[in-house]
Amino acid sequence: MSGIVIIGAGEAGTRAAFALREAEYGGAIAMVGTEPNMPYERPPLSKPLDGAVQMKAICSAEALDAAGIEYFPGRSVSWIDPHERRVVLSDGQALAYDKLLLATGARPRQLCCPGAERALDFRTFADASTIFSRVESARTVAIIGGGLIGMELAAVLRGKGVAVNIIEAASRPLGRAVPARFAQSLHARHVEEGAGFYLGQGVAEVRSDSVVLADGKQVPADIVVAAIGVVPNIELAQAAGLATDNGILTDSFLRTSDRHIFAAGDCAAVAQPGGGHVRFESWRNARNQAETAARNMCGANETFAAMPWFWSDQYDLGLQVAGVPQPRHQIVLRSLDGGVLEFYLEEGRLVAAAGLGTGNSLAKEIKLAELLIMAGVNPDPADLEDPAVNLKALLKTARAA
Repeated sequence: MSGIVIIGAGEAGTRAAFALREAEYGGAIAMVGTEPNMPYERPPLSKPLDGAVQMKAICSAEALDAAGIEYFPGRSVSWIDPHERRVVLSDGQALAYDKLLLATGARPRQLCCPGAERALDFRTFADASTIFSRVESARTVAIIGGGLIGMELAAVLRGKGVAVNIIEAASRPLGRAVPARFAQSLHARHVEEGAGFYLGQGVAEVRSDSVVLADGKQVPADIVVAAIGVVPNIELAQAAGLATDNGILTDSFLRTSDRHIFAAGDCAAVAQPGGGHVRFESWRNARNQAETAARNMCGANETFAAMPWFWSDQYDLGLQVAGVPQPRHQIVLRSLDGGVLEFYLEEGRLVAAAGLGTGNSLAKEIKLAELLIMAGVNPDPADLEDPAVNLKALLKTARAA
């Protein structure tokens, strides 16, 4: 019997399966996952508890059974037949579909240098287990890549007393996604904690005991971790004849070039109002896209317009970014007891906000800033700068207007 098939059992795929039931879809739902375990969340992988990597389940087997979701763990999809509307699994089993959701996610970008196979990935539970088990006997770890994943891992390892060196091709770490002020603050905190940095450096070779930089310098390392970003898993979509680029191209309703096939999560590149397609990589984005895609597969006509948002915990510092800050934006700074907020204005309109503070101290302020952004306000910069002006009051005024 045909129904809805979901390829991918990560955050997007699993959330979409349950969202289908919440939308009162009564047909068959099948979800295929390449890993052998129950679906789990990735953010906790970088935060071991009592030395053990955490596998925080997204749902239980009982919850899947209760919702009537058939789960196929430890299996991949060999190919998609869009004409017959079916997928063929790695064990030869075929699943027919009325609608198909591609939630295939992304995989670590690979190093291209001699010895690249010696570098460990950091994406899955198995990856994390390998890294943290080896760390117990390691003296030094080299992390190639100074993005969020690399820096979060470095903070955890420094907390364990492990010597860490971060190698980054750019002139500063966290340069792609994090506002400059906060990137500098986090960089400085890592230096204070004893992490070493090799910036503006390419990698020439990975050896058994070191990383050789492009300038010939050797960075000692018992363990090498590659954290140089991810690439979307689009091969199945390409083989099925779907439109792809840096992701599986969708319209604003998360439909691919085949009207029976949708995409969500790290693999999806979504059409933007101003033109082009954007692929967002975050836990919240995966959930929001999954829910929108699920409703649209049930017959809704809902555009995906959720606000980009991500967070990062490094040492005792918490970073949150809502919206997409750009260099062209006017920046308004608000200093608070718990940390610092930045507001980003474009032609007077509030379009993004970010905060860095101790723990979760700025979470409430960032949430209020999100609501202000969604309200489309043009606030007085002086009000944003003044910590005595309550953001909740600004929101109330905006809603009244």
